[in-house]
Amino acid sequence: MATSKKTSITPSLLPMDFKTFAKNPVVATLFIVLGAIGYLYIDVKSTFKEQAVSQGFRIEKIEGRLDIVQDALRRSDSVKAVTSTQLSTLREMGAIKSTIK
Repeated sequence: MATSKKTSITPSLLPMDFKTFAKNPVVATLFIVLGAIGYLYIDVKSTFKEQAVSQGFRIEKIEGRLDIVQDALRRSDSVKAVTSTQLSTLREMGAIKSTIK
């Protein structure tokens, strides 16, 4: 007659049981720490990806504001140039007196 042995396989999150941990606790603790470091690495990597996307949107907004400010500066420079030219022309014609000597 054939005898059959029953083997029970229990799923475990760790590839060791308590007996192995009790025999060599330093190695077991290092294994757990290695798993935690791996998790933190993946977590930080995904966080940086999310930050990069949000910073991309922020950069686009700031570039739009920069374009508006640059246009305003160009207009201001143009107005200043026109005003300076008109003022110097009026001084040369004698329409206004120069206070700068």
